[in-house]
Parts: sequence; structure tokens; C-alpha cells
Amino acid sequence: MTSSRYLLARFAQAFGYFRRAQRMGDAASEMHLLREAEAQLGAAIWEKTENIEALSVEYWNLRKLMKERDEVRERLEACQERLDLAHEERAELLNSSPEEDHDLLDERTALLTGLEKLSRDRDQIVNTAREVRRAYIGLKMKLEVLTEEGGSSTKQAETDEVKARLIGLKKQFADLKRQRIEIGEKIEADDLKVDLVEEKMKEKRQERRALASKAFEVIGEGNKEISILRAESGVIDTRMRQLYAEIGRYVSRNTTQDPVCAAASKSHHDLVDVMRALRRSIALNHRLAGNA
Repeated sequence: MTSSRYLLARFAQAFGYFRRAQRMGDAASEMHLLREAEAQLGAAIWEKTENIEALSVEYWNLRKLMKERDEVRERLEACQERLDLAHEERAELLNSSPEEDHDLLDERTALLTGLEKLSRDRDQIVNTAREVRRAYIGLKMKLEVLTEEGGSSTKQAETDEVKARLIGLKKQFADLKRQRIEIGEKIEADDLKVDLVEEKMKEKRQERRALASKAFEVIGEGNKEISILRAESGVIDTRMRQLYAEIGRYVSRNTTQDPVCAAASKSHHDLVDVMRALRRSIALNHRLAGNA
């Protein structure tokens, strides 16, 4: 508020035209602008106030807070780097497929393919043995009939042929049985190998999950630490802003009386003039509102 506007407002009040709420609102808005300007001025010139005795506490507190803030920021950056690395490691562990897993998977596939072939071979041997057994039973019944009939030399020759054929079938059946047992033993051995390979694959997956869990734990701890550091940084920034405002307030109020304050704020004299105008306007608004 300028002096001319103040005079007009006083003239209006003389005729009973009061606007107290508006004056208080204007004063509050201007006070907010003034506080922002004080903090801005203090942040810009605080390093030039070392020799102002009245601001020694604020100056050295700011020096101390600057150091603390830099330390917190360094810790925050280091923590963020660890956190990013932990995220990358966890993603890599969960999405990767190590060469060892490929080898185990290939071995398991080869074993299962071999087991499938062995099973087909065993089924074929069992079917052949079944046919041999049927043929053996049929020839044995034929031999019984020929023996009961007895008789000519022709039948004797036929009987001898049947007996020879039975001996051959018996030997063939024994060979088939031996082959079936051997294939069964191979199937059992390969089944064990498949179980061992699957157990190794399971262990590898569990190892990766354990490593991923550890990385997740690091992520949790990192997030917690970052939250704490950000809170610390926020507290420091708030305190520094308060000190900036105190420095800006003192310097702007004493530029005309103190040459050191004038020198410190010389490069920001336009801002000091605005602040001086704001203080006068606030005082006039309070006067018009009946608070002064």
C-alpha cells in the first residue's frame, strides 16, 4: 500500500467505510511475501555477514549446517547407489538363467529321451516274449498229443522237431527275459540320475532365491535409510531457511544504519527496497484495520 492509497482509505473511513477484513488479509499476504524475501536475501548474502557481530550465531550455525547437509547428501547418494545396485542384482538373479542351469536342463532332457527309448525297447521285448510264450505253449501241447499217439517213424521225426523247437523257444525266452531285466536296471539307474539332476536344479533355484531374498533385504534397509536421511536433510533445510530469514531480516532492516549491512546487501538493494516497501504497507494496513 502506498501513502496515497492510505490517505484515500483514511478518507473513506471518515465517512464510515471500513474494510477491516480486507486490510488484515492484505497485511497477511504481504507478510508472507516479506518472509519469502527475507529468506531469499539471507540465502544470497549470508556468506558476507561473517563480520556482523549481531549475526555471528546465525552465520556460524549456517556454516555448521552446511557441513552437515553436505555429509547427509553424500550418505544419501552412496545409499542410493547401493539401492540401485541391489535392485539390479535382484532383477538379474530372478530373470537370469545361468549356464549351469542350461547344462542341467540339457542333461535332464537327454536322460528323459533315453528313458523313453528304453521304455519302448522294454515294451517291445515284453511283447516278443509274450508271443514266444504262446508259441511255446502251443508246441508243448502238440508234443503231448504226438507222444500219446506214438506210432510211425514220420511222427517220431516230427516229435523230435517239436522238441528241438521247444528248446530253441525256451532259450529265446530266457534271452528276452535277461534283456528285459537289463533294460529295467538301466531304466532304474537313469531314473535315479534324473532325480539327482532335478535335485541339483532345485538347489540352484533355491540358491538364486536366497540371493534374491538377501538383495531384497538390502533394498528394504536401503529404503529405510534413505527415508531417514531425507528426513534429516529436510530438518537441516528447514533450519537453514530459518537462519536465512533471520539474516535477511536483520540486514534489510539495518542497511541505512550499519555500513557493513549496506555492503553485504549492496548487490541486492532492489530487493531491500521492496522489503522496506512491504513493511510500510503492512504497517499501514494494520493501522487501517485498527490494530495500531
